[in-house]
Amino acid sequence: MKVLSIQSAVAHGHVGNSAAVFPLQRIGVEVVPVYTVNFSNHTGYGAWRGPLIPPSDVAEILTGVEERGVFPQVDAVLSGYQGGVGIADVIIDAVRRVKAANPSAVYACDPVMGNAKSGCFVAPEIPVLLRDRVVPVADIITPNQFELGFLTGTEPASLESTLESADLARAMGPSTVLVTSVERPDREEGTIEMLVVDPAGAWIVTTPHLPFKANGSGDVTAALFTAHYVATRDASVALERTASSVFDLIDMTYRSGERELRLIQAQEFYATPRMQFSAKQVR
Repeated sequence: MKVLSIQSAVAHGHVGNSAAVFPLQRIGVEVVPVYTVNFSNHTGYGAWRGPLIPPSDVAEILTGVEERGVFPQVDAVLSGYQGGVGIADVIIDAVRRVKAANPSAVYACDPVMGNAKSGCFVAPEIPVLLRDRVVPVADIITPNQFELGFLTGTEPASLESTLESADLARAMGPSTVLVTSVERPDREEGTIEMLVVDPAGAWIVTTPHLPFKANGSGDVTAALFTAHYVATRDASVALERTASSVFDLIDMTYRSGERELRLIQAQEFYATPRMQFSAKQVR
């Protein structure tokens, strides 16, 4: 499998491509990383250095990759945090060209906007751009519950309302929606859930909720789910594998006391997921 991943990069820590590339490689995926920013560290520190890469430069790199004959080999295009408004057009154009070269390729978009606790942490134009331009051309999207609500103009909370919101999101274009953090009021205390909806049905998986903010965990989730889903075409299996690996990654990080993901130390959890969580079909 080959994945073209158009995302940010940081020197210190693990977010964007600096979070997604290694787990994909560890499960045997060839990754073509194209960077949209090159920062010293993620912005959660409140201070960072380094450039946003101009969209025209990102487009040049993609053209160079295309000229090497790579696009027909790409099975999935993956995108995440979009630092500026111009990068969306570059990603959309790259998806179009990849799919022209390989009609079976899919586009997986992580529509990064924010979360329920901190609200939106991207430029005000980005959520609208994602909703109106980017998500409609995606095959897979991986929003959290907050982002799902913005995309669909709803307030998903219960399982039923989250399923309804996922259906609305699928009506926008994507066939598969992975909701990466479902916090419904009636869930078991101390747990958090992930929900996937695709043409075959809907499945939910429950894991313990760790009191820890792990920057980059969403990027790992989107990357692993995309690869497992493309490989198996089975949403429940992809969900179980992803939840297993990501939980163990976050748990190892939490236990270490470190702020940054223990991405390298947790590598065996990607290669051989423990499969300690079972997905339950809910539709």
